[in-house]
Amino acid sequence: MAMMMNMMVAVNFTSDMERNLAHDHAQVVPITLVVAVLCLCLLIGHLLEESRWINESIVAIFVGCIAGLVILLLTKGKSSRILTFNEEVFFIYLLPPIIFNAGFQVKKKQFFHNFLTIMLFGVIGVFISTSIITGGSWWLFPKLGFPYLTARDYLALGVIFSSTDTVCTLQVLNQEATPLLYSLVFGEGVVNDATSVVLFNAVQKLDVSRLNGKALRVIGDFLYLFAASTALGVIAGLVTAYILKALTFGRHSSVREISMMMLMAYLSYMLAELLELSGILTVFFCGITMSHYAWHNVTEISRTTTRHVFATMSFIAETFIFLYVGMDALDIEKWRMTHLRFGKLLGIYSCLIFLILLGRAAFVFPLSTLVNYMNRRVEETPSITLQHQIIIWWAGVMRGAVSIALAFKQFTFSGVTSDPVKATMITNTIIVVLFTTLVFGCVTKPLVRYLLPHHHARRVDKSHEGSSSPVADLNLPLLSFDESAETNLSRAKESLSMLIESPVYTIHYYWRKFDDAHMRPIFGGPCSNPNPSEC
Repeated sequence: MAMMMNMMVAVNFTSDMERNLAHDHAQVVPITLVVAVLCLCLLIGHLLEESRWINESIVAIFVGCIAGLVILLLTKGKSSRILTFNEEVFFIYLLPPIIFNAGFQVKKKQFFHNFLTIMLFGVIGVFISTSIITGGSWWLFPKLGFPYLTARDYLALGVIFSSTDTVCTLQVLNQEATPLLYSLVFGEGVVNDATSVVLFNAVQKLDVSRLNGKALRVIGDFLYLFAASTALGVIAGLVTAYILKALTFGRHSSVREISMMMLMAYLSYMLAELLELSGILTVFFCGITMSHYAWHNVTEISRTTTRHVFATMSFIAETFIFLYVGMDALDIEKWRMTHLRFGKLLGIYSCLIFLILLGRAAFVFPLSTLVNYMNRRVEETPSITLQHQIIIWWAGVMRGAVSIALAFKQFTFSGVTSDPVKATMITNTIIVVLFTTLVFGCVTKPLVRYLLPHHHARRVDKSHEGSSSPVADLNLPLLSFDESAETNLSRAKESLSMLIESPVYTIHYYWRKFDDAHMRPIFGGPCSNPNPSEC
């Protein structure tokens, strides 16, 4: 009897092992195919690198569509995807390296030089665009025969389609040829994504049945999340810089230095998510802080390695996202579930693209005019010309990974839905992302070359780099004990006047003095003051 029991246990154990091996093999196959298709994207992207119309995001989408078509034929119409999309996987694993690398690689001087404009576009612009898309879809969708969305769905829809595609946009702009344009589009894109995610989370928590008097609360929650997330990212970057400076890991192993930076960056993102803050904002400002302090506390080998490692991780994540978008466009199940005629679907797509264009134009042109008016007294500050405004408006119409992820989070459960209305919204989002990326992405690069010829771009670049301060008196100290009270009072008035006329320059100057005197001695980094005795 005991022998029979042992034989049964052995048979069950063998069966379990076989099932586990089969399950492991079933998981290995799709991952192998994904890696192979990613390699194919790299090869095709390299061959088309000099193309005037195509960029790597468009290549990944095309390859994804072809791979989806092949899988669709092999499965006889059952599936077009290798892996199932999970919005949690996107936010936890794919998005952090992209945003961190954006902050780590950003040219801080350009970013903070245009900080006011970037914040206006990335924060106020999202609110304006969300309002127009929400109101327009609420009014137009029922007229197009699609009256099935709830109030929260309309609000979420406005946020989803207000999120720009930073990745694809930056691939068609040249940082050296058009520094002002690149800085504005890059900065706005990152802040825009963070604002969209924070606003989307606020909409998810909003009780739409009791909207009376809640507008101020939503704005207050948004400001709290924005400030707290930024502070957490800066603190994480400073802690990392202090640890690297105090312990000098580089004397023993550069691997520990790189590992510490990577893990602390990821820890900051996860802490933000744990505290229900914006992980995007946190990891972005963590990247900026690390590049400003921590990067100078590691060995030369680690400096070179970190830049390449972070850029590589970001590139692979970006390519995978667009590859999946291309494959998901051929998801037959969602198309069958929509139950809408082609004419109505085309009307909804056209309506959404029109509202996106209108919503973006509603803040790009007025806010650019406002910024030019505020900077009119500072001669060295380059104005945002009409050509720049047109490019910023056009390039920012592209929608990408964040829009896809937010749409899946709103209308599916772990990438799956059985509701025809929600399936329709998923297909709408995918088509809008594909259309805007392919059409607007292909036209952006020729548009930049037409509106901003290379000789004009170089001239603007040189004049911008040659200017260090808008006012000569900006280099003077705020107070001096060697001079009379009357002189100090006069200088204080002049400093106040400079702060009003050119706040960004003035704040940057005094921040640099504070940074050299107090921050860099503790957290590391070279002194930017020309007088070494003051560092």
